[in-house]
Amino acid sequence: MINLMRKLTLFFVFLAAATAVQAQRKVVQPKEFATGRPFSPGVWAGDTLFVAGQTGSDPKTGKMSDNFEEEVKQTLDNIGIILKEAGLSYDDVVTVNVYLTDMSMFARMNAVYTKVFTDPRPARTTVGVPALAGNAHVEITVTAHSSKRKK
Repeated sequence: MINLMRKLTLFFVFLAAATAVQAQRKVVQPKEFATGRPFSPGVWAGDTLFVAGQTGSDPKTGKMSDNFEEEVKQTLDNIGIILKEAGLSYDDVVTVNVYLTDMSMFARMNAVYTKVFTDPRPARTTVGVPALAGNAHVEITVTAHSSKRKK
């Protein structure tokens, strides 16, 4: 009986913790982005914003530039739109994950990236992948933090 009581107590403690975390989650959906997609553009979890992987397609037209540097710039602009909707900026980004279909384009990506992310730059990982959605050559996701966030 005591064992059952302990298990029930632990269950309700975990349930309360899970409910608190769920209550802190809030979707960031800029008006520039289509709704009804199988993911959210951004999600707040407490004071941390998780931005879904973005590619270089224009949110209004859905088109992607044939120019790689313009694709990278649009990718970062899309991230900027989500950050702005959340009340943040590139300065609030703490980690970046970059996915490239051709690692020989790393220097070209970095030339655009370093114009957007200035010192002190966030931690970053860059990975070569065989393919990305929509024939993209680059996809970038970020995590941002704000201790000033109003919940």
